[in-house]
Amino acid sequence: MGIAIAQVDAFADRPFTGNPAGVCVLDAPTDAGWMQNVALEMNLAETAFLHPEADGYRLRWFTPTVEVDLCGHATLASAHILWEAGHLPMGTTARFHTRSGLLTARQAGDLIELDFPAEPAIEVKEETQAGDSAPEILAKALGVRGTFVGKNRFDYLVEVESEAAVHGLNPDMRALASLPVRGVIVTSRAATGAFDFVSRFFAPATGVPEDPATGSSHCCLGPYWQARLGKSALIGYQASARGGIVRVRVETEGNRAGRVALGGHAITVLRGELADVASP
Repeated sequence: MGIAIAQVDAFADRPFTGNPAGVCVLDAPTDAGWMQNVALEMNLAETAFLHPEADGYRLRWFTPTVEVDLCGHATLASAHILWEAGHLPMGTTARFHTRSGLLTARQAGDLIELDFPAEPAIEVKEETQAGDSAPEILAKALGVRGTFVGKNRFDYLVEVESEAAVHGLNPDMRALASLPVRGVIVTSRAATGAFDFVSRFFAPATGVPEDPATGSSHCCLGPYWQARLGKSALIGYQASARGGIVRVRVETEGNRAGRVALGGHAITVLRGELADVASP
């Protein structure tokens, strides 16, 4: 018997939208090189690998080229598979031990809701070694000037003047890949009432030129738009070719301050197994 693997569309309201993630549930820890090879073979933005640990599961995320510290859509996909495949009873909270600490997922009606750390961006104007400011470098790489440029521990955040500017982006991926960050989030206020804001996410340095629907970027977008719009419950639309909808609730009180809840749907589109020849 081979090892079961599934492909799940996350933050998707119908199949073939949102962000596809591979999910591989293992019995025990295995070699990181093997996981990286499987992720390269799957050639998705992320493939998640889980095995039982303590009171939950150890969860690791791999792009086709690197392991990453935080990934929303593959966490949502992992929780979906744990319930769907019977690894966890329906209604049980999924607990994940990760490089970003303990993350949880719960069923909230027909949504899956993730408990993630908030990752707010701080405005940046610092000079680079070449003497150009970060806003100038990003303006050249994106082909549009930001009205705000910020940075958190993972990414740059750039607000542009309109939703049309977000949709019209055609960035210089080589220039973006040269930046000392995981990726670049570009956002604007939404033009229609269906959504509060729109965004796109580019991460060529990690082997993902454009990510279709990114949970972890909304750990930054949630606090940013909460401060600007004055509301804690927001709906974001990621304006990639596939499109994705991420519901964000920014927690501000008590021991929940500094956390965000990310809500979305997940749809399994493929189930299979890795042949014995591919076993670790």
